Amino acid sequence: MTTLKTAHSAILRTKTPSWLERSNKPTLLMGVVTVLIAAVFAIASPAFLSLANLSNLATQIAPVLVIGVAMTFVITAGQIDLSVGAIAAFIAATSAELISTGMNSSLVMVFSCIMGLGWGLINGYLTSYQGIPSFIVTLATMSVIRGFALLSTEGFSIPIGENTVMRQIGSSSFLGISWLAWVGLLVFAAGLVLMHKMRFGQYITGIGSNEESTRRAGVNTKAIKMWALAFSGLAAGIAGVLIAARLGSGSANSAVGLELTVIAAVVIGGTDLFGGRGTVVGTLIGAILTGLIANGLTLVGMSPFITPIVTGLVLLVAIWINMRGKKLSDLLAKLSGNK
Repeated sequence: MTTLKTAHSAILRTKTPSWLERSNKPTLLMGVVTVLIAAVFAIASPAFLSLANLSNLATQIAPVLVIGVAMTFVITAGQIDLSVGAIAAFIAATSAELISTGMNSSLVMVFSCIMGLGWGLINGYLTSYQGIPSFIVTLATMSVIRGFALLSTEGFSIPIGENTVMRQIGSSSFLGISWLAWVGLLVFAAGLVLMHKMRFGQYITGIGSNEESTRRAGVNTKAIKMWALAFSGLAAGIAGVLIAARLGSGSANSAVGLELTVIAAVVIGGTDLFGGRGTVVGTLIGAILTGLIANGLTLVGMSPFITPIVTGLVLLVAIWINMRGKKLSDLLAKLSGNK
C-alpha cells in the first residue's frame, strides 16, 4: 500500500505543470522587455525614475489602460473595436459642451459614461445580432462618431471651468498618484476579476477558442459578444472623461490613433490577436510599455516623430511572438534556427 501511494504521489508530481509552464510566455517576455527598456531610459535620463515623472507616466497611460482592459475581452472573443478613439473624443467634446451649458459636471461624467455604453451597445448589436463583422462595424462607427463630435463643436476646443469636479479630478492626486491613475488601477482590478474569476471571462475565452462549441454548451454567445463590445464603449467613455479632465478641455480632434495604441498594448501584453487567449495583466504591461517608450524618448530628447515608428516596430514583434512564440521553447528554437 505504501509503495502504491508513493508511486501515485510521484505520478502527480510529474504531471503537475510548473509555474513557468502554466504562465503566458509572451506576457512574461514582454514583462522582461519592459524592465530592460525602463533600465535603459533610467540610465540615459536621471529624471526618468523621479517621482514626478513616474506619476506623469501613470497619468498618461490611464486612458490606454482603461480601454485596454475592455479591449482585452473584445480581442479574446475574436472581435475588434476600432471606434474607441472616436468614442473617447466624442465623450470629451460632449462633456465639455454640456458643462459649458451649466450642467453639473458630476452628472455630466455619469451621463458621458452612459453615452459611451450606448455607442458600444450599437457596435455590439450590429456585430452580434446582425452578423456584420466587428471590423467593418467599428470602422464605420469610428467615422460616424467622430463626425458627430466635429459637427457639434465645429472643430473647436471647448474649455472646462477650473472650479468643476471634472477639472479637479484631472489636476489633483491622492497619495502622490493622480486620480486618473487610480481610476485606471480600479478598472484594471475589475477586469482582472471579471476575466479570471467569473464566468463571463470563461465564456469570452471559450468564444474566442471555439464559438460553436461554446454555443452548444448553452452559452448565449451573441449576448456575450455584444456586452464585450458594450463594455469597450463604456471604457472609451470613461477614458474620454479622463482625457477631458486632464486637458481641461474637450475636443473632437483628441484621441486620434488611440485605438491603435490600445490594440498595440493588448497584443503586446500577450493577448492573442485572433482570440482564445487573453491576459489583463499583460494589457497592463503593454500599456506601460507603450507609454514608457513615448515618455522615455521624450526625456532623452528624441524627436516625437520617432515614437510611432518605435511603437509600430514593437507591435510587429509582438504580433510575431503571438503567432509563433506561444511557447518560449518554440520561440527560442525559431531564433536559433532549430525545429
